[in-house]
Amino acid sequence: MARRKKHEEHENHERWLVSYADFITLLFAFFVVMYSISAVNEGKYRVLSETLKAVFSEPVRSENPIQVGEISRGVGPESPSPGDPLEPEYQIELPIVESVPPPASAEDVKTINDLSQQFSSALSDLIDSEDVIIKQGDDWLELEIKSRVLFESGEARLERAAVPIIGEIADILQSSANPIQVEGFTDNNPINTPRFPSNWELSAARAASVVHLLDRYGVQPGRMSAAGFGEHRPVADNDTEEGRQKNRRVVLVVLGRDASRRSMELFNAANPQQADADNEDMTAGDVPMTSGEATP
Repeated sequence: MARRKKHEEHENHERWLVSYADFITLLFAFFVVMYSISAVNEGKYRVLSETLKAVFSEPVRSENPIQVGEISRGVGPESPSPGDPLEPEYQIELPIVESVPPPASAEDVKTINDLSQQFSSALSDLIDSEDVIIKQGDDWLELEIKSRVLFESGEARLERAAVPIIGEIADILQSSANPIQVEGFTDNNPINTPRFPSNWELSAARAASVVHLLDRYGVQPGRMSAAGFGEHRPVADNDTEEGRQKNRRVVLVVLGRDASRRSMELFNAANPQQADADNEDMTAGDVPMTSGEATP
């Protein structure tokens, strides 16, 4: 019986495609990894860094820790009674803060009067429409701007129409070197968004937006500060829409000096008991105090 001839195997000339496909896959994976590394989330990176630092570094321990809060008193014979003074190691000397600033100097009064006249002239249209209110004391000047002139509802980004207004204010502020406080206020309508969990954040962000724009217009940043008071310093009743509009405002305060009477009056508004004590001290010392609006 004749032996069948073995079938000759066909040679594959396309085996290079397998290696080429593997190379393309690896190259694609390489670029994906490079792209993911280039887009670093700075916030998550900082959290990771702080976490690793806290795990691998032991906090510094003090031999004599500072007591915070009220000291628990025992029942034993050596325990001090409630009327006894604290032991020397628990006694902390608090700094003495002068409750009544010195009277305003003639130069401070002149500077405030000049700024008041310039603001009144430059913002006359807004003052007539009551969108801007100017209040003045011996050594301070308030420029109260309604929020509807500067921001949309629930937003902290300045509108286009507000930019030239802040520009005019910045031009006037550059003529002096007085400290500047920008304060944000809202009504009592609650807000809860990812950007602004409460009115605290919204009011502070609005004040910061004004500070940033003043900085861009050339006002020295070291002169300025921003604060948010939320809905906790109303100037009108929040039960009406008109009152809520008055409470939604940004107040730009120009101080005659760092220790201004206006700062003390703001502190007294939040601490009525301390205000009564200061008024008694001032009456005893026969030191006059300015409150409310004063004419330039």
